[in-house]
Amino acid sequence: MKKRKLPLGDRNMIGARVTEAREKQGMKQVELLSKLQTAGIDISIPALSLLEGQKRPVSDLELNALADILNVSVDWLLGRE
Repeated sequence: MKKRKLPLGDRNMIGARVTEAREKQGMKQVELLSKLQTAGIDISIPALSLLEGQKRPVSDLELNALADILNVSVDWLLGRE
């Protein structure tokens, strides 16, 4: 598994949690991207990478879809366990 080359950004709170949940499920970014697109969230691989790197804001629609796809709560993604 590749390690992140750049430090995390400060554009969202959930990127690191998305990565954690995705990797815990053994899911690759392209698989998550495919599931997001099936759910009506059309983002590119670079945009997903920026989201996980916390260098891009996340919309409420994306947040909800990510929680559903990754089988976690929105509160967990936001660090509100």
